[in-house]
Amino acid sequence: MVPVPKSLQYTSERERERERLDCELGSKLGSGTCSKYEIKNHLGQRVYFAMEENGCFDRNFCSPIRSFTIRITDNTGREVITVNRPLRCNSCWFPCYMQELEVQSPPGTIVGYVVQKWDPLLPKFTILNESKEDVLKIIGPYATCSCFGDVDFEVKTLNEMSTIGKISKYWSGFVNNVFTNAANFGIQVPVDLDVKIKAIMIAACFLIVSTQNQREKPSQAR
Repeated sequence: MVPVPKSLQYTSERERERERLDCELGSKLGSGTCSKYEIKNHLGQRVYFAMEENGCFDRNFCSPIRSFTIRITDNTGREVITVNRPLRCNSCWFPCYMQELEVQSPPGTIVGYVVQKWDPLLPKFTILNESKEDVLKIIGPYATCSCFGDVDFEVKTLNEMSTIGKISKYWSGFVNNVFTNAANFGIQVPVDLDVKIKAIMIAACFLIVSTQNQREKPSQAR
């Protein structure tokens, strides 16, 4: 078995019940520019940097359901996570062809998937392991527009009875929300959660923000 990079296990504070990562999804400089992201720990220190790779057609005509590859590197420039997203649908009219991400860590070794699930009211996603077995669920609220407050996507057990963490879309102020494509997400999960699942949770942020952009700003390309 190929081990997951130890750089994924950056935390060392035993007294904390939950580990927190903040994903800053910066706005693009232009329609032809690929998105860039910073991933920080709870102290505001950058632990990973991510860059999206896709074609001009995908960026300008398929966004936000575009296909892409996101390469996540540590502070030494070493690639530790690769996220692949094929071109798929994000509509209730195509429940069998919803969004999906494949997560590799290290690159070339699949550790799991994030799959969008059909629901008439709530945004729902499932975390799967490398064998495509369901591990956790992510369930968002009915209203996902962060107007004057944070929006929480709860990370739940498969029976949906227990909440073990959350992915939060932070309210960044009226000006940023209306006039930029920037978005800030935070991940809070148990410290002892499998490091592979933590990597998949990071990837889930990218899928959530792209699907929410389609719901909130269908005419705006990221």
